[in-house]
Amino acid sequence: MLKKGSTILSKKLFILTIGGGVVFWLTTIAISLLPVAAEYRSAFSKANIQTVWVASLPAGLIIGCCVSYSLLRFFDKIPTKNPILKSVIISLIALVIMTILNLVPYSFLGQRDILHYFLIGIMLDAPRFLFLGIVIGYLYRRLHKGFDPSANASMSPQAE
Repeated sequence: MLKKGSTILSKKLFILTIGGGVVFWLTTIAISLLPVAAEYRSAFSKANIQTVWVASLPAGLIIGCCVSYSLLRFFDKIPTKNPILKSVIISLIALVIMTILNLVPYSFLGQRDILHYFLIGIMLDAPRFLFLGIVIGYLYRRLHKGFDPSANASMSPQAE
């Protein structure tokens, strides 16, 4: 039998994941229309633009789920009070991990101008991860707005 706290955590995780995944997907669509993105795709023989659009939604949902879970799980351990900043910090850590997993293997292929394309890849990925972190932090703040114990204590009849 599920505990009530577990169900609430699942709902919060679901909302944060969907919000982060959708903004990741929309940002990918916007960025993929840039000429530099077409150059980047052709340099690495990546798929056409429609495939990038379709593949970015599940990728955004997976990354959004990881960032959302980390935010919910380690919220008190991140050294700032602003949930948006906490979420951005986690998403930037995810950016570093994804850069290592995605772009570093290309450096071993012996391709010319690898540093040029490495920097372009980071430039294209940074806004996606930044907006993902901002939206997840914003949604977290909206979900927890009514759950602030100090705000509820001042509104109680005993405090008056």
